[in-house]
Amino acid sequence: MSLSALDLLHRAVADAGFTFVHAPAMRALLEQQAPLSDWAAFAGSWDRLEPDAYLARTGRARRRRHGAYRATRDGAIERAPHRPHYQSLDYNPLQGGIERWFAPIEDGIADGASLRCILAFARSVFDRLAPDVRAWQVEAHQFRIEATPGHAGEPTPEGRHRDGVDYVLVLLIRRDNIASGTTGIYRVEDGREVGSFTLTTPFDAALVDDHRVLHGVTAVSPLDPAQPACRDVLGVTFRREDGH
Repeated sequence: MSLSALDLLHRAVADAGFTFVHAPAMRALLEQQAPLSDWAAFAGSWDRLEPDAYLARTGRARRRRHGAYRATRDGAIERAPHRPHYQSLDYNPLQGGIERWFAPIEDGIADGASLRCILAFARSVFDRLAPDVRAWQVEAHQFRIEATPGHAGEPTPEGRHRDGVDYVLVLLIRRDNIASGTTGIYRVEDGREVGSFTLTTPFDAALVDDHRVLHGVTAVSPLDPAQPACRDVLGVTFRREDGH
């Protein structure tokens, strides 16, 4: 019996701890969940992200919004009350150890068709990878990295890292006038690189087992210094709620 695209994706993450999904395949997988009926509005919401005031304290620039959800295996994916994003210093030596309050994802986007479809897809994959989990704490992060002449943008200013969760989905939304931004994947045990790829086309995606691998993204710079340059991504993290 031939394996489906979802079967192959699941097997890749189970075997290697990560996988890169090209845009056409990723879009098809999402549309198997539900129509992306508000995609234009969803992608356009990146133009209304707020500055990351915490990163600005280190002399770096980034825009973002944040949303929290709870996902059960057989139930609805429900929005949770807006809360701070927290990582320990073990996972984020640059900004860990503090509660970071970011602007919330706009209501129409947070409850919109595209984001709901992405969350449902991620749950379908991560439920299969962790069949013992009954409920997940989910966070959605909208990021915009801007690059200007003489000031490279840093998608991962903390360097190679883990997010301190169970699984991560990263989806490219937009990439304008940007050079580089290569994602590297590294073994937790010894830091050896086991993969690299560049998100170049909207819907290019990566799925990561955060227990098994580190990830990092190289700095980005403008192709044309006279024009605006940005890299927009959605990051979604799943952390088991039950503590098993």
